[in-house]
Amino acid sequence: MLNDGFPEQIAEYNQSSMTIIARILFPLPLPEPFDYLVPDGISVEPGSYVRAPLGPNERIGVVWEVIEHAPDRELKSVLEVFPVPPMASAMRQFITFCARYNVAGPGKVLGMALRARGGLRASPMQTAYALTGHRTNRMTLAREKVLDAAQAVGPVSAAELARAAGVSSSVIKGLVAAGSLCAQSQPTDLPFDGPDPYRNGPDLTVEQAEAGQALRAAVKAGGYQPFLLDGITGSGKTEVYFEAIAEALAQDPDAQVLVLLPEIALTQAVLERFEARFGAAPAPWHSGLSDVQRRRTWREVAHGRARIVTGARSALFLPFAKLALIIVDEEHDTSYKQEDGVTYHARDMAVMRAKQENAAIVLASATPALETMVNAEAGRYRRLKLSARPGTAKLPEISLIDMRSNTPERGHWLSPVLSKALIATHAEGEQSLLFLNRRGYAPLVICKACGERLKSPGTESWLTEHRYTGRLVCHLTGWSMPKPDKCPMCGAKDSLMGVGPGVERVAEEVRVLLPDARVEVFSSDTAKGGEAVRDLVTRMAAGEIDVMVGTQIVAKGHNFPNLTLVGVVDADSGLQGGDLRAGERTYQLLSQVAGRAGRAERPGRALVQTYQPDNLAMIALAAGDRDGFLQIERDVREELGLPPFGRMAALILSAPDAEAAKQAGLLAGKTAPHGEGVTVYGPAPAPIAMVRGRHRLRFLITAPREVDLSAYMTVWLGALKLPAATRVRADIDPYSFL
Repeated sequence: MLNDGFPEQIAEYNQSSMTIIARILFPLPLPEPFDYLVPDGISVEPGSYVRAPLGPNERIGVVWEVIEHAPDRELKSVLEVFPVPPMASAMRQFITFCARYNVAGPGKVLGMALRARGGLRASPMQTAYALTGHRTNRMTLAREKVLDAAQAVGPVSAAELARAAGVSSSVIKGLVAAGSLCAQSQPTDLPFDGPDPYRNGPDLTVEQAEAGQALRAAVKAGGYQPFLLDGITGSGKTEVYFEAIAEALAQDPDAQVLVLLPEIALTQAVLERFEARFGAAPAPWHSGLSDVQRRRTWREVAHGRARIVTGARSALFLPFAKLALIIVDEEHDTSYKQEDGVTYHARDMAVMRAKQENAAIVLASATPALETMVNAEAGRYRRLKLSARPGTAKLPEISLIDMRSNTPERGHWLSPVLSKALIATHAEGEQSLLFLNRRGYAPLVICKACGERLKSPGTESWLTEHRYTGRLVCHLTGWSMPKPDKCPMCGAKDSLMGVGPGVERVAEEVRVLLPDARVEVFSSDTAKGGEAVRDLVTRMAAGEIDVMVGTQIVAKGHNFPNLTLVGVVDADSGLQGGDLRAGERTYQLLSQVAGRAGRAERPGRALVQTYQPDNLAMIALAAGDRDGFLQIERDVREELGLPPFGRMAALILSAPDAEAAKQAGLLAGKTAPHGEGVTVYGPAPAPIAMVRGRHRLRFLITAPREVDLSAYMTVWLGALKLPAATRVRADIDPYSFL
């Protein structure tokens, strides 16, 4: 492509001579790589991370290809090559595939692989202080504390050492002058401790050992091998896939392992389990890390020194030097689907990355997605089954509470049956967990005088009352405001009231029911950041909390030995709307949360409050008939040609006003290409028709499984010419229908 730029940046060239040209892809919404001259003194290869001029700026990019030919136009030159191993060919192929499949520009996908650009350079250096072995005669209590701290923490900065010892920095300076401490230069970002693959883990049951041995054999054989690790809650899936990790690390001293987790909250608990099993914590990667932590992980991964990485879905785009094994824990979880920017499903992309890397992949779940089960039944994945909990632990008994005949008292949300169970459990000295899928105090705020429902400005999203903070919050956009003392529409004073239960309101009800109980709320609003999550989980596991009231964050991966009662307050909430996976999601979520009970010696039970006890998901849940439920889901979707038996995509349009959105929808409908077997529905207003002041329309597209729907959507978007103020986005395999 023609590069515009400044004369001093344009390299001289000779059309009759052959020249080394680097084709550089930038992490920008650009359709293809740009050509640059490689000047003398600079060496590049495919995958090199480079700095080059682009327009009036300098940008970081990746060399996608190196060619040799005589340029027919003036080209700018590569300015710098960063001292980091080049991006592997498999990673570049994965980025190309991901861009094509998800109908996104390759530059936008590359941007996800360059989220910690500080890692492109060597670590900054810092002055650290270490023991010399000399002990001064002029010792004080403060100096003793410093020497003890230095022995415990090793070489660290003066500020860190003073903080560890609980003294001022002047004490550090005094010990340096006395010769007891010496200053030395060391990298700010230290390498991660290496894991020990030969460290013994816990004794496995016969079933666990067989599954673990199958994974070890596959990893030892090498090559792309996909597995479904299908085990009931509490069956020890983590210990089984630890066997695969140990084998991968032992087989090759350069091998790296990626473990994807659906929630940041799970990362803290899993890190501790990894440390206990392998003697070192893995490198973390998620949105809760600081910039310094992210650049450290990125650099160590790129250099191949981070052997195990645990992280959220974005960890899939880290530049591993030699990726040998991928684990997708809780593979069914909907949080693996990214809805912003490049829309993709991390589980599906992980399978493709494993294929590109010629690596093994393990999808682990107690409630596998129907797509995964169908792949296993078709022989595309090898299925390993864990059907029992180790030791004496048993699956909890699940009972449905018909809310039509067990109505709570007026103004309450807990049925008499669940209330009595809470009282009895507390009297036995055991713990309870109440689950509902709504944060805050009340999910809807209305005016008693005029009936107005308070919404976030520029959206159709209702505001949720948070009584602890005194604010009204939009969980769609994050917008919030102090709760007003009068209705903003009619002006009536003290007329605003919360409708429906949130975790705060249910916790309030429990405190009245059990006045001496220790009650905590666990949601993304009350536990912000890893430390807050770790504190709540640790206190619950230690028995310092009697009743925990939480949202989806409590449903996954936590192990509370004294938890014997799980109460589901609002089981029906997930069944609403036109989502084709509503029943499946509800079953998965309720199974996961019910599985928190009875994970040790004490038996557990789960009570599920529902107004739809005859719903197929509820019947299957109570009967423990997961496979029967999935068979019904399978039959319905196969009959209708819906995923995984057909393909589906969405096209979402948004505009500043309703008329512009309508016109864009009409134009998009006329532009839709004809495709054999392809059916286009819409345009129709999205269920949430306005977000951040923009009016939204949606098309749904279905096609037989053999149709390349990604190519169809690419052609459609390429032909669609919309006004600048109108935005359009394609979503392959949509999970959200809002």
